[in-house]
Amino acid sequence: MLPKPLKVYLDTSIFNFAISTQDVAAEKEVTVRFLDEVKNGRFLGHVSAIVLREINDTPEKRRQDDLLKLMGQFELETLHRTEEADLLAERYIQEKIIPVKHFDDALHIAIASVHNLDVIVSWNFEHLVKFKTRREVQAVNTLLGYRTIEICTPQEIL
Repeated sequence: MLPKPLKVYLDTSIFNFAISTQDVAAEKEVTVRFLDEVKNGRFLGHVSAIVLREINDTPEKRRQDDLLKLMGQFELETLHRTEEADLLAERYIQEKIIPVKHFDDALHIAIASVHNLDVIVSWNFEHLVKFKTRREVQAVNTLLGYRTIEICTPQEIL
């Protein structure tokens, strides 16, 4: 019997790397492979209203259109921001896991946690994909009765 597909949360960086024209060829290639696996059903892809807002706030109209077009190629469930997610994100800020000025990063984690996803997939090494963040998010989630959630790059999940 095959294992159930993992429920994965794709943050905005995933879509940005997939269409990047900058010098990130290796990351782009692995991101495209990961997105192919989402498309093929190996992973169940999710985004949030925060991801959609970040994309809609993209200042360059052509890039924004490219990002929205890319997202449209996938059956992604959109998770909504809730009061519960806001409270959990505030706790991550309070515990100094995520800096207050990067509240949206805390929201990405909280929304995925509240909706019981398995993994957050990101290229955000500054605040999300790092040992300290993973360890401290697990501690807070466990303390508050949420399941543990992995935070990794596309390369790690493949």
